[in-house]
Amino acid sequence: MRYEEIRQEIHAGTAARTLPAWAGRVLDDVAAGRSAVPALRHPLGFVCLPVERTGDFGVCLHIWTPEVRAAPSTTSLVHCHSWDLLSFVLYGTVRNVRMDIRTGADAESAEATAESAEATQQVFEVVSQGDVDELRATGRAVRYSPGRSSAHRTGESYTLPAGVFHTTLIEDGEEAATVALGRQTPGGGDLSLGPLDTPSHRVHRSRSDHADTVRALRRSARRVTAAHPTYARAASLGRVPDPAGETR
Repeated sequence: MRYEEIRQEIHAGTAARTLPAWAGRVLDDVAAGRSAVPALRHPLGFVCLPVERTGDFGVCLHIWTPEVRAAPSTTSLVHCHSWDLLSFVLYGTVRNVRMDIRTGADAESAEATAESAEATQQVFEVVSQGDVDELRATGRAVRYSPGRSSAHRTGESYTLPAGVFHTTLIEDGEEAATVALGRQTPGGGDLSLGPLDTPSHRVHRSRSDHADTVRALRRSARRVTAAHPTYARAASLGRVPDPAGETR
């Protein structure tokens, strides 16, 4: 399945009938070495499988798993995308916490709280090419505080517009997986917040130990099957369930 097919399934409300089986096949193929899709440790704490990159569109599987050691972050987990995000939760509970951002001048105002005054950061522009992320320190000082948050559970989808600073948390344990669709928006940039004294630098996204990756992908495939047993069984028999739970 490609970006447009997946987007249509999500908007039609039929993603739970099709995406789990598709994601399970992707996970099985990558784990078995039948697919060239890499499994990369992302600095935001998940394993990323970039399934499609076509022009302004992309499809990834994001897997939060205890089987793979998280890649260290050189800035923070607070970030915003240059692309509009549409995600479907395969299993687990994903919480997005939006951040209220104040510039240095705003934080000096009378409305600034003591808590926000301790949260001084600078904005980094993230420019990615291949498996290399160049983080450019802009010197733009900001402060942030948690704003509105929303939780999204197994079988649900959510959107996040480009340019919205946020952090993503995994609830109910440390495991979750999503099908993530990205659509590039003009004029935007990938940004991250980090310490004021951190200079510009580069980070190489790395693959985890092969055995760890295989265990993680197979574990994730089992979790997908457990979360969607009706559709997983039907898919294994070459049949597609309809909304009433019957197969055809």
